[in-house]
Amino acid sequence: MSNPDQLAAALDTVIDPISGKGLIAAGRAAPPRLANGGASVVLDVTGLSSAAREALEARVRETLGAVPGVADVRVAMTAEKKARRLIAIGSGKGGVGKSTVSANVAVAMKRLGARVGLIDADIYGPSQARLMASEGRKPEAEGQKMIPVDTRFGVPMLSMGHLVQPGQAIAWRGPMAGNALGQLVDAHWGEVDTLIVDLPPGTGDIQLSLIQKHKPKGAIIVSTPQDLALIDATRAIDLFNQSGVPIIGLVENMAGYECPHCHAISDPFGAGGAQAAAETLGLPFLGRIPLEIAIRKASDAGDPPAAGGAAHAQPFLDIAGRLLEWLNPGGPKMF
Repeated sequence: MSNPDQLAAALDTVIDPISGKGLIAAGRAAPPRLANGGASVVLDVTGLSSAAREALEARVRETLGAVPGVADVRVAMTAEKKARRLIAIGSGKGGVGKSTVSANVAVAMKRLGARVGLIDADIYGPSQARLMASEGRKPEAEGQKMIPVDTRFGVPMLSMGHLVQPGQAIAWRGPMAGNALGQLVDAHWGEVDTLIVDLPPGTGDIQLSLIQKHKPKGAIIVSTPQDLALIDATRAIDLFNQSGVPIIGLVENMAGYECPHCHAISDPFGAGGAQAAAETLGLPFLGRIPLEIAIRKASDAGDPPAAGGAAHAQPFLDIAGRLLEWLNPGGPKMF
């Protein structure tokens, strides 16, 4: 006849797929209870996919069922709803490279150890499917929720670009776009605890829906150094300020161009404007990304520079590191 210690020892031989520890040691389960030949165990499956849950349940049933004296195994699975942190990346106007920054910051965060996902919230002009080399992929569904598309960079993502044909116009009014955004946010994100949300330019319906229904943890504003872009960026900052969403900082994109022949540096969009604006507004300056043809070519090819080892990755790694410091103040650095 088995005893509680035997059952607990057997259960702890089953490995938690995330931590690599036994289920009891990992906190996935308490020691099983035994009554009238039936073993009962409550299993915490938070953060596991449906397939992983089924596999773990089968393993538990097999292991406990092999213990002498156990005639029946009952497994109850519970899961906590994980509160995910949304980080909005926005701009006051189009053409400042916000989507490129969003994709590369997500990839850089993954490289630094974060459990990060990416949402392309630019409903009318999605571009992340191309930037993240996932064009032509269709998300599957589980129940009423979508399952994000995996990418070769380890960053799961969802975009309207996965749901419509390339070049197809999306002629939706505000409420329809807001509902689409909700489906992207409320998908089965699994272990992801931070979502980078690439917003459309400006301060329209999508921004308002995100703020009202899904309150971001914070926002990053992308701008070029030129005055007009900075004026528009200030409007985006004001929207988040009015809504109580903290501004994590400003990023200056297209900042300086190095001639590939003579290596002289020129500033076609000006220099230092976003950093100066951050100082004036009392906001952190997160970093500067140069105007590089290599970044543009890699992005168009679905090969984010942040995924590589070249110098072009470093600005994005620096920005991602500062974002992680903001998310985890006083905690251990992940980079």
